[in-house]
Amino acid sequence: MAKARTVYVCRECGAESPRWTGRCNSCQEWDTLEEKTVSKTAPSGWGARNQAPTARRPISLSLDEVEGADTARIPTGIEELDRALGGGCVRGGTILIGGDPGIGKSTLLLQMCQTAGDAGLKTLYASGEESPAQIKLRAKRLGVATQNLRLLAETDVELIAASIAGEGAELTVVDSIQTVFRPDVESPPGSVSQLRECAGRLINVAKSSGSTLFLVGHVTKQGAIAGPKMLEHMVDTVLYFEGEQFHSLRVLRTRKNRFGSTDEVGVFEMTEKGLMPIANPSEVFLSYHDETRSGSVVLPTIEGSRAILVEVQALLSRGAYGMPERKVSGMDYNRVCMLLAVLQRKTGSDIAGMDIFVNVAGGVRIREPASDAAACLAMVSSLRERPLKKMTIAFGEVGLAGELRGVNRPALRLREAEKMGFKRAIIPTGAARGLPQFKNLEIIPVSTLADAITEAF
Repeated sequence: MAKARTVYVCRECGAESPRWTGRCNSCQEWDTLEEKTVSKTAPSGWGARNQAPTARRPISLSLDEVEGADTARIPTGIEELDRALGGGCVRGGTILIGGDPGIGKSTLLLQMCQTAGDAGLKTLYASGEESPAQIKLRAKRLGVATQNLRLLAETDVELIAASIAGEGAELTVVDSIQTVFRPDVESPPGSVSQLRECAGRLINVAKSSGSTLFLVGHVTKQGAIAGPKMLEHMVDTVLYFEGEQFHSLRVLRTRKNRFGSTDEVGVFEMTEKGLMPIANPSEVFLSYHDETRSGSVVLPTIEGSRAILVEVQALLSRGAYGMPERKVSGMDYNRVCMLLAVLQRKTGSDIAGMDIFVNVAGGVRIREPASDAAACLAMVSSLRERPLKKMTIAFGEVGLAGELRGVNRPALRLREAEKMGFKRAIIPTGAARGLPQFKNLEIIPVSTLADAITEAF
């Protein structure tokens, strides 16, 4: 069944307009719009299903009657990716991965196709941005040569869906969802309606065939995945690939996971041969740490289910101009400004009128308030030009009254510090309760920031 609709077409440039105007918006010519009647095919997607009567009857199940809930996860062969996914892929699951251009999304997924193919899984890589020849060039550079990988250069969602079923793919990558379109939807690829319909079509195919689906998503200038927020609601797992342009480290964060924790992260290093998983990130972040230098403090921060030791650096100098500078990299700027006020009022540190620079080495970004104590000690160390006592770490949240507050999972932080050879740990008094015994690590509980400064030097 077809429906008719009226449009106005410019006889000069062929541009369409839903209503008549005296001037064409494309070529700016006057009196060139002509009325035409075109037929529109009835919707074959959600609209057709809503219009057609259904003879199905709803079937409800008890929890004991549901099958497949104990299905084992499928490892991708990349340990850090499996960590972010909560232990591996789930059959029929849909994973949306986003990140800045050039961060390594396609590289990671192509490497995953290699490891999954080596494990005997049939994989399909559908690309709307690269030709098979271009993908082969990248695959050659990364050493991808599995026979279980099929390449498809296509943007029509129906053809991609047919290929998933026809190839019997157990793992499918669509790079990217913004380039895919549905022919019966009258909007360009990447629009809200196209993203919603194409994602829904691919998700239905994945769940019905049992193929694990990876969707690559473009991001906006603000770092969020482009398109409607509904896209993130539709998929099972949302991963964000983060990293600095001038650093080789990459962090894969889990923002949503219906089958696991949302606190997991995977850490990679970008090399000439692709992304290499980093099993012990603390060794990488502390590789240039020199405890004899002032303005440097080691902080055990929590990323997912693991503790990572990072270096917080600070530099204070007398300002040469009237307005002092404040530059922060890797931490929240407003929180650092608050810590400066606490240092000034509660510890007597003379930092007024000084240029202050705070940095987290390695391009890492810390979001937790447990970094407050380390940042304050780094600034005091730079102010006094004195390093902390040897092999010392510090963590804790600083309050406006100058008190040191407890943080989550202190035992995990201290265990990582002991493993890396540190001997002293300055921690909040509230975090010292109920801790296990550490043979090679001295625990120094303090209640105020002033006490922490006294113990650190």
